[in-house]
Amino acid sequence: MAQRHLDPTDRAPAGASPGPHTPGDPHPHPTPDAPPPPPHSHPDTDALASYLRAQATEFLRALRRHRESGASPNGASPAARSATPPAPSTGHVDTARALRRAARRLSGTLHTFQPLLDADWAETMRPELAWLSGTLAMEHAYASRLERLLQALHRLSGSPSLPAPRPVTGRTAAAPVPFATPPGTSGTPGTPGTPAPPTTQPDRGNLTVGAAKAGALLDRQLTLARTRAHSTALQALGSSRFHAVADKVALLASEVPLRATGPLTAPAAATAADLRPLATAAKDRLADAVAALPLVTAGSPYNAQALVHGLSPDPSPHPQDAPWHQVRLLLRLHRYAVEVLTGAYPGATADTGGTEGADGCADVRLIAAGEALDRHRDASEAAAAAAQAARTPRIAPATAYALGVLHADQRHEVEAARYAFQHSWRKEPVRLP
Repeated sequence: MAQRHLDPTDRAPAGASPGPHTPGDPHPHPTPDAPPPPPHSHPDTDALASYLRAQATEFLRALRRHRESGASPNGASPAARSATPPAPSTGHVDTARALRRAARRLSGTLHTFQPLLDADWAETMRPELAWLSGTLAMEHAYASRLERLLQALHRLSGSPSLPAPRPVTGRTAAAPVPFATPPGTSGTPGTPGTPAPPTTQPDRGNLTVGAAKAGALLDRQLTLARTRAHSTALQALGSSRFHAVADKVALLASEVPLRATGPLTAPAAATAADLRPLATAAKDRLADAVAALPLVTAGSPYNAQALVHGLSPDPSPHPQDAPWHQVRLLLRLHRYAVEVLTGAYPGATADTGGTEGADGCADVRLIAAGEALDRHRDASEAAAAAAQAARTPRIAPATAYALGVLHADQRHEVEAARYAFQHSWRKEPVRLP
């Protein structure tokens, strides 16, 4: 089926002369014989429309890079459909990051400013954009989690060197490269009695037997999960569901469906078009969620409650983490609302690839708080991955012990991130010049 995605380069830039009026256009262009446009145009509404168009154009630009990277029409390259999928290319990773960044901003903006937009359209678009962003984020999440856990294992073992991150290849997806065993032991995990082959990776000889086997177990589980997430993302990008989302985003890049489509009186127009009350409501929701956090506990050097439920057989997330994750989401919505109001958001060509909390916002306090909450989320999920690996049946006691130490280490990283958040949040807001 031929794809119908519009190319952002074929569209006139903002401020260009409008084309002829098309049927169904809620904003007809004035002509000598036509009445003047309805008086509901407002600078704030224009700022919202410009922001949505910019993010839609960024989405389409990333989609165009994905199509030019050689993916087949069904969303997966021929090699990706084989039994051993290849390593994700750098282009795929960058494209997925740009797509999910734009989808995340669009979804968050639709949530905050939904009263100013067409209700049916916003209710339909928002969950689809959230689905896409979440699907594309999983591969990166598994890769970062594995790298974080392996680095923590070497740090806890006193190793002077850290392992270089490995890409996912067909060989590593089927059987991960075993960790080299410490001196005085024979064999490697999975091949007993065989000496470890020569390797060019950094020396892992300082790892104990338990830590080496724990690393191999985490490598195997998270690499498999990352490979599956990669395949899921490729399938999603080739699905009819994604094509429908892309078509709607292509229309959004040229026309924003605002709620106010008819003539309004001056007071009603000012009320309907003012973005500040909606942005203030997003800020108030964030402040209320932060006020409910135990910031006093987070400010103490040691929180014994961080290890509560650590030995629970329930694999559900840690009960203390949910309010902090909610604050992270609300902080993101507040940051996007600030971007709409100030116009300080990443441009069409500004793709720095930095952290999610470090782009588009000029408030230093929000940047530091967002980075702390990102570290909190990463450490929390890494601790859950270590606990899940420790539940693997028939693992050696030394392996289970190493995974337990790793779980406790990541829970303390969670507490460190909470302390950093409360320390930055209680500072006075400082704006960059």
